[in-house]
Amino acid sequence: MTYADARGSHAGVLSDDSIYGLPAGVSLRSLLGDDGEQLRSAGERAMRDPREVVALDQAHLLAPIPDPPTVRDFMTFESHYAGTLLALGPGATIPPAWYKAPAFYFTNPYAVRGPNDDIPVPPGSSRFDLELEVAAIIGRGGRDIGVPDAERHIAGYCLLNDWSARDLQFEEMTVRLGPAKGKDTSLSLGPMLVTPDELAPYRSGTSFDLGMTAQINGVTIGTDRWNSMHFSYAEMIAYASRGTEVRPGDVLGSGTSGGGCLAELWGRKGPDAHAPLSPGDVVTISVELLGTMTSRIVAYGDQPR
Repeated sequence: MTYADARGSHAGVLSDDSIYGLPAGVSLRSLLGDDGEQLRSAGERAMRDPREVVALDQAHLLAPIPDPPTVRDFMTFESHYAGTLLALGPGATIPPAWYKAPAFYFTNPYAVRGPNDDIPVPPGSSRFDLELEVAAIIGRGGRDIGVPDAERHIAGYCLLNDWSARDLQFEEMTVRLGPAKGKDTSLSLGPMLVTPDELAPYRSGTSFDLGMTAQINGVTIGTDRWNSMHFSYAEMIAYASRGTEVRPGDVLGSGTSGGGCLAELWGRKGPDAHAPLSPGDVVTISVELLGTMTSRIVAYGDQPR
């Protein structure tokens, strides 16, 4: 994980609610680029001989990779897509093209925030929303990667909240371009990077058999299982790298889980089923073994600069 103090940002290994610091100047991104050996070795050294030990509840956590080269966000949960489409009308259905390849868009790497940072309502929005997702972080780059080899390029996984100004998003996408301003103010990542070997016992279908939960002000708005993704991360990486490349530190989001946002609730139960997010609301998303992110919604002018 990555944390900050008055001296700057630091990388460390989480164990028993304490962070074991890596040497000064070492970032998680600097340990990427191979099959995971640098990351494993650095973690083992930190556990044996940490630069410092910091209590987790005393640490200011940053995104594990605060400065990803790119962020691609996919849409792999069928139930989420089906539910949000209902906002367009009771007869709206998933187009056949969705099943042919894992669709994605590029979003703003400058908008990355830490797992517990305050999140401002984007300027001009009155229908602000959360999105519960899981991101894969690329460890080893490549081009035209095949599905059988693709998962070897994953350094680890972390939670992702793709905050969405739905009114801006839906309006701008009527011109068949975007999303843009509906998405680019905030993107939360964290709280930690969990390596694939730690999740291996839970392997199931397209991902892992682990529970996902989204809450607003302590009330659960939706739950899902991570392995209900229609496409796998291997398929996502293969498609993303086709004709181009992925690089170490790139973020590939799963897309919103079933029940993981208000837009789906609005689609299934109507626009008044739940109020949009507004200043003072507290949003908590969690996935078993990956941890929890809790974010307070603030007015745009109240965010730290």
